[in-house]
Amino acid sequence: MAIEVRIFDTTLRDGEQSPGCSMNLQEKLEVARQLERLRVDVIEAGFPIASPGDLAAVKAVSENIHDCIVASLARALPKDIDHAWEGVKAADQPRIHTFIATSDIHMQYKLRKSPEQVLEQAVEMVKYAKKYCADVEFSAEDATRSKPEFLYRIFQAVIKAGATVINVPDTVGYTTPWEIYELISGIKNNVVDIDKVELAVHCHDDLGLAVANTLAAYRAGATQLECTINGIGERAGNAALEELVMSLATRQDYYDATCRVDTTQIYRSSKLVSSLTGSQVQANKSIVGANAFAHESGIHQHGILANQKTYEIMTPASIGLAENKMVLGKHSGRHAFEDRLSSLGYHLSKERLDEAFNHFKVLADKKKLVVDGDIEALVQQKAVDIPATYRVERFVINSGNTITSTAAVTLSNGDSREEVATGDGPIDAAFMAIDKVVGIEFELDDFALHSVTEGKDAQGEVIVKIAKDGQLYTGRGLSTDVIEASVKAYVNAINKMIDELKQAKEGQSDV
Repeated sequence: MAIEVRIFDTTLRDGEQSPGCSMNLQEKLEVARQLERLRVDVIEAGFPIASPGDLAAVKAVSENIHDCIVASLARALPKDIDHAWEGVKAADQPRIHTFIATSDIHMQYKLRKSPEQVLEQAVEMVKYAKKYCADVEFSAEDATRSKPEFLYRIFQAVIKAGATVINVPDTVGYTTPWEIYELISGIKNNVVDIDKVELAVHCHDDLGLAVANTLAAYRAGATQLECTINGIGERAGNAALEELVMSLATRQDYYDATCRVDTTQIYRSSKLVSSLTGSQVQANKSIVGANAFAHESGIHQHGILANQKTYEIMTPASIGLAENKMVLGKHSGRHAFEDRLSSLGYHLSKERLDEAFNHFKVLADKKKLVVDGDIEALVQQKAVDIPATYRVERFVINSGNTITSTAAVTLSNGDSREEVATGDGPIDAAFMAIDKVVGIEFELDDFALHSVTEGKDAQGEVIVKIAKDGQLYTGRGLSTDVIEASVKAYVNAINKMIDELKQAKEGQSDV
């Protein structure tokens, strides 16, 4: 009989802690809804004590997600646990996830506590969390560098205190598949009542072994696998959900595991997270990379044409990637457009469908053929509605290799305002002009441009990241004109910044 595995997704918590991957509340809610469509078992929505924004996001996810457990992270401290419960108390299936470090190096230098003090605190805080919530997860931070005998003691004690999930994190990505197999086996054999709770693992990818370690832990008896979309997370990231799930699905003969994840939602989930965070997936990334199902070698192409299984161990369709490359043009109708969206896994409201179709028609006038990548980019561009404090009315660029680049940009904020600026190239000049209109000090942290599809008429997607007071704001722009895409992305980032600053100010005034 196949073993049932739970998938615990921490994209919104650990994943969002990845440098440059921050999301605002609406973006987090969009990702949470997609995770619900993906049918993960647990969504870790955030770390409420970290900031008012994190608390608000956890609340929003708890109020809107109904088919997944919603978890809220807390240190083993009363105030943290109070905030965690405040975040998830509206959830249909709430969970408080509390943690404390158990390795000698963490206890000595970070906590400055003895093992006995750490054990006592862990037990007290699990009991404290249990007063709020029936479902309490306990994590032993840096477990893979902790003494196994101490882990056995603390796990046994917190289970007795009421913990329902025991998590073994490889916090710094230190362990190997053989070591974690032995560690999990030791826990299974030495902790009383361990079979009465869920045993989880949470692996980081510092040595590139997060997925391998997680699968080895599963083989030893772990049944909750913690991971993120695209493997994003602190430092080198976390175990990638898509790799874990497709490993279990593709090698069912070996792992004998089942999970409730809808694998046909994997590709869309990956694209959404990549789009909202601005963290692009490398082409050779397994499962969801652009080259994952591409075949250039003549030998490989011949084999694929004869029998797809010769060089593909899973089908593109199994992750929600359309196998056919249907193209649409300016003569295509709304029905064909809607049908193509549906086959790509998008089911839009009438209002969003109308808007997407109008954008498609505009694009079709510029491009002879509109392919899947173009359509996905159009939909994802409007995945989250951000209040548009500023709208781009028009811009005029003068540039060349013998003149100084000049840009005249007109933005609307109720009233129209035009500014002119020079710069080191047309995009720099346009950004300078926008800065004059907006009049807010911030820094351009990152600028990235890539082609959505192939060909000279391909759409350019620009990701811009701006920084103010240590906070990053990501903007995205899409156009066949890369300067227009850049202007859109810059203004989009500015609108996000203004909206979040406004929300933060309103939150302070409410206190």
